[in-house]
Amino acid sequence: MVVEADTIDIVIGGPPCQGFSSHRINDAGIDDRETSSSVATSNMSRLSGLAFFLVENVPGLLWDRHKAYLEAFYARGVAAEYDLKPAAVVNARDFGVPQNRRRVFILGIDARRPLTIAWPPEPTHVSPATVEPNRGGRPSWNLAQDVFGPAADDDLNDHHMQHSEALVALFAKTPANGGSRADSGRILKCHESYDGHSDVYGRIDPGRPGPTMTTACINPSKGRFVHPTENHGITLRQAARFQTFPDSFTFHGGLMSGGEQIGNAVPVTLGTALLRRLVEALTQASKA
Repeated sequence: MVVEADTIDIVIGGPPCQGFSSHRINDAGIDDRETSSSVATSNMSRLSGLAFFLVENVPGLLWDRHKAYLEAFYARGVAAEYDLKPAAVVNARDFGVPQNRRRVFILGIDARRPLTIAWPPEPTHVSPATVEPNRGGRPSWNLAQDVFGPAADDDLNDHHMQHSEALVALFAKTPANGGSRADSGRILKCHESYDGHSDVYGRIDPGRPGPTMTTACINPSKGRFVHPTENHGITLRQAARFQTFPDSFTFHGGLMSGGEQIGNAVPVTLGTALLRRLVEALTQASKA
């Protein structure tokens, strides 16, 4: 796609993150060709003329092992006449999203324009426990209300995985509101020699920000994705609510495809908060 500068001022997006993910074991995927071609050889010339571009990826992008990819990306940005701000790690939780989701955002600004912006933006929300009575404040999350409330009767995404009787029994033994697989007694062969991923088959604790919604967020074997009190994984609708999609959004293609669409997205509320700063900067520049 070639961006037409006369009609578009801002582009936001992200290259595939799997090669940079902390979920990769024993450095698997470091030289993933998809990652390499998307970051190290990004064609910045196609972005020529934009006021801003905003790139999103996982925090693993900043690890020393990926330094060459990041340096190549910055070099191409400078060559395309962009001022690239230092990569900022932003937690969606701090902008009204009901999940603990840390992501890296890299902002590119057209170096030829008089654009001024404070980056990264200051958080807009806080934990409900820190909101002081009679002094206002914007609580960041309320899972019972924002995520696990009832869905519409005709909601096509109000579905979860169908589990085996053995898994349902396992979930029934897992304590409510935050229990883990260790509490249920589930030990797989892969767990015997590996201490990581202890949150798999764990229940979501509604008293804390939710877990990061990944592309496998509807699968309890991939993380802490079991309903807080019921004996099954979360529904697509609940996963979408964690990403602050309104219920008017419908995801097609089945559970797996829907989970990928949801997990790969930038949370709507976070995207709005970040883009608002860019629009404000453009507005101020137009008045100067």
